[in-house]
Order: sequence, then structure tokens, then C-alpha cells
Amino acid sequence: MSYNAALTDLIIKMADDELIQGHRNSEWTGLGPVMEEDIAFSSMAQDKIGHAWALYRILHENLEGKDPDKFAFHRPEKDFKCSHLVEMPNEEYGFSLMRHFLFDHAEAIRYESLVDSSFEPFRILSKKVKGELKYHTLHANAWIMQLSQAGEESYQRMQEALNNTVALAAGIFEPSPEYENILIAERIYPGEAALYQRWLDRIYPILVKASLNLPDMKTITPAYGGRQAIHTPYLRPLLKEMGEVFNLDAEASW
Repeated sequence: MSYNAALTDLIIKMADDELIQGHRNSEWTGLGPVMEEDIAFSSMAQDKIGHAWALYRILHENLEGKDPDKFAFHRPEKDFKCSHLVEMPNEEYGFSLMRHFLFDHAEAIRYESLVDSSFEPFRILSKKVKGELKYHTLHANAWIMQLSQAGEESYQRMQEALNNTVALAAGIFEPSPEYENILIAERIYPGEAALYQRWLDRIYPILVKASLNLPDMKTITPAYGGRQAIHTPYLRPLLKEMGEVFNLDAEASW
């Protein structure tokens, strides 16, 4: 398998995760438990969609990819490589908050690994998003801590949210048998197994401080499949909604 194909695969996975998570975050606009959270989730949604656009642009400019907007909004479901975690609907705030915590720490770990990547566009982008990701993870940490210590019912709901999301979050690190060895050998990034362990090392002490019990990850079956275009039933309607305006006239200038 070629270097370009391996790099393209990684960029699409990262960008699709950011795009879908950004849209899920945006769904809390006007519906958050307090006004501050309306603003916070809206701001983080904008950041994530911006990260996705930057990655699609890297693909377009360096690997002969399609125009970023067309690539984002004009692909069928089978061409997306997002993880199952980001596809899940916002059924209640505890789930969304825990997803935010687990996803944003995974995102931060991934971009930290790209600071020394042999692929220059990754190095440049990782430096640009550093400040945004610091805010995202601090926000997640603060709310995980606050709600886990806000009484018995609140604690139980946060523990349940963790139990329900951790296998989905582990699926972020789905390995790629086709491409991963190429990317590691070329010093693009350290590989999914290494990032997964760094992620566990990062989230564990925060969860302990919040008195939340991380399930035994050796007994967890990660929710793999999204990277291979095996998606949940929730992705297709979201893609239809996301692309509704764009697909009225994909050639229009806005």
C-alpha cells in the first residue's frame, strides 16, 4: 500500500470524526442546561468543524483530494470513516458531556503526537489547534468533576454515562491493518495502540479524582467498524440534515 493512500486514510478518519462531533455539539445550541453551556458547546462545535475543514484542505492541497466543502457534504455514508462514538445522538446531557470528555482528550493526545510528525502540514495544524484543545479539555474536566460531586443522583448518572460511552470511545483507536505500519515507519504518528494507551493514562487520574470508576478496559469490546464504513443507523439521517442546504445546489457560490 502506498504512502499517499495511508496518509489519506488517516486524514479522512480524523476529519470525519471532527466534522460529525462538531455537528453533534452544535445540537446543544439553545438547549443546554445553562446559558454558559449553550455558548461553550456552540464554540467547541465551531472549533471542531474548523479542524475538519483544515484537514480536508490538507487533503485537497497535498494529496489531490476534492474541494473541502464538496468532500464534507457530497459523500455517501459508505465513504465516511468516523467512529461510532461521534455518530450517537444526544439523548441526554450526561452522555454528551462524557462523550465530550473522552473524545476531546483523545483528540488532544492525537494532535500532541503530530507535533513532531514527518508530515509538515500535521505539525503546523497541531500547533494552531493547541490552545483550542486546551480549552476543550479544561471545560470537560471541570464539568465531569462538578457533576460527579453534585450529589448521589448526579454521581450515578455520570458513572452510567461513563459505562455507556467507554467502549464507543475505545473505538476511536480502531487500528488499520492496511496502513498503520506505513504511517509508523514514516514517522507520521505513533499508531493507534500507542495513542490508546496514552489516552487511558490521561483520563484515568481525572476520573479517579472525580471518584468515577473506569470499567476494566481488558473486558471491554471496543466499538470498531466506523473506520471501515460500518456505521450506526444514526449517521445517515445526520448526513442528510448536514448537507441539506449545500445539496440544493452544490455548484452555487455562497
